[in-house]
Amino acid sequence: MPWLQIKVETVPAQAEQYEDLLLAAGCAAVTYQDAEDQPIFEPDLGTTPLWSKTVVTGLFAAEHDLQETLDLLHEAQQQIDPEAREHPTFKAEILEDKDWEREWMESYHPMQFGQHLWVCPSWREAPDPGAVNMMLDPGLAFGTGTHPTTSLCLEWLDGQMLDSQLVVDYGCGSGILGIAALLLGASEVVAVDIDPQALTATRDNLNRNNLADSRLQAYLPEATPKVQADTLVANILAGPLVQLAPTLEALVRPGGKLLLSGLLSEQADEVSAAYSQWFDMEPAVEKDGWIRLTGVKRQAQ
Repeated sequence: MPWLQIKVETVPAQAEQYEDLLLAAGCAAVTYQDAEDQPIFEPDLGTTPLWSKTVVTGLFAAEHDLQETLDLLHEAQQQIDPEAREHPTFKAEILEDKDWEREWMESYHPMQFGQHLWVCPSWREAPDPGAVNMMLDPGLAFGTGTHPTTSLCLEWLDGQMLDSQLVVDYGCGSGILGIAALLLGASEVVAVDIDPQALTATRDNLNRNNLADSRLQAYLPEATPKVQADTLVANILAGPLVQLAPTLEALVRPGGKLLLSGLLSEQADEVSAAYSQWFDMEPAVEKDGWIRLTGVKRQAQ
């Protein structure tokens, strides 16, 4: 059965009103998209910023009367902003009849990071059964290996000697970095995230990889135990990394290693400076405009 959709290109202040109108008209789902390739890298905590031109899309069943909904939108726009010189544009489309779940699944393929590590969706066979294969399904928590920062972190982990180490994954998201560390030889991982959903996703992915629950402990930040990690990884954002520098430093033993990512190339110097009072920082490694920083904690004087 084909689906129908209506796209409304509008400004952020009016996006929610058009979402309400589409829902009232009977749409099955509403999504927001950027109309002008305007990235929002680091929003303030507690905010959900939208792009300066936002596309609000309503998805409708095939039998829906699109013209009736378009008439409703045209009528409503006069009430939403009667003095506007430019009104939102409306576009109606018919979507191709596809098995959308299968289409989505087909877009994910096994990916190799470094010499040994592969990340594989659970519905695909591992290309190299003898490699270190992590089974990870794309989900609600961030982190499937496709983003350059995740790739940079996984490649670095693959090149480390993690045998019997305690690893802290701070800002764990889907748990991909901590679970990779376990598969690469780490004995225990402490995973931390501000989002309870991320902690749930991390535990689910731990089970998906047949790893014992006792090998990974997941915590909200305020409950993080005072451990001394052999390696700490934090793939977050530049602002939080700077703010968290004293917190993260305290979780690493002297001689322990630090991996930071989630930052743009122009942010590398600021983040590196925030940690250099405790760590001997190494040169940044860049991929597609994103940066990985690593360092080794100096011995106590």
